[in-house]
Amino acid sequence: MMKTVLAPLALAAALASAPVIAQGISDMTDAERSTFRAEIRDYLLENPEVLIEAISVLEDRQAQAGAVQDQSLVLSNAEAIFESPHDWEGGNPDGDIVLVEFMDYRCGYCRRAQPDVERLLSSDGNIRLIVKEFPILGEQSVLASRFAISTLQTLGDSAYDLVHVGLMQMRGDVTENSLTRLADGLGLDADAILAGMNSPDVDVVISANHQLAGALNITGTPTFVMNDQLLRGYAPYEGMAAMVAEMRAEVN
Repeated sequence: MMKTVLAPLALAAALASAPVIAQGISDMTDAERSTFRAEIRDYLLENPEVLIEAISVLEDRQAQAGAVQDQSLVLSNAEAIFESPHDWEGGNPDGDIVLVEFMDYRCGYCRRAQPDVERLLSSDGNIRLIVKEFPILGEQSVLASRFAISTLQTLGDSAYDLVHVGLMQMRGDVTENSLTRLADGLGLDADAILAGMNSPDVDVVISANHQLAGALNITGTPTFVMNDQLLRGYAPYEGMAAMVAEMRAEVN
């Protein structure tokens, strides 16, 4: 609401202080300046749709500028984003679209996105997925990510895939006992996973992902990188599928 109120006021002020084509406002007399501003005010009151149109143009320009800046950030950090040896990868390793997800197991929108991502991978077949463990929502987030990373490092890709989905679907607190029950239920060696959770190798992954997120100005989850574009926040399946189609259309 505050943004909606301030934007018209700022625009009106900008218009009132803008140069006149034939005469600069600084060259006006006080009476002329007062008349000029009154006319602008009257016009805007009689035609408020002009404000809405101008605000829309401004927001579009800001969005375009933000997208260009995000694209530059992705390109300058491409190796860390797409080629890290520490991350789990799914989907088609040779896919023409690469989808990278920065996620937190305690994030409600990450949980909401998980079936959408799975649907995208299964329905498309030509997308490479990279998962970036990015715990930012407290100790339980860190504990869950450590467990997942240890699973990958200790038991491999298939075990990580099972644990990743299991942690996304887990309800209740994340504790050593609940993680043990999860591993046991999946037929995995819980003791081996727990033993590796606090290893320096796990620290390296979490630290690298936080450093990369900082370089990309990522402060929330989920955040996606799709090829050279950043998608900040949750997007449903339909939105991601549309982005994929648009990217392929641009290539062709």
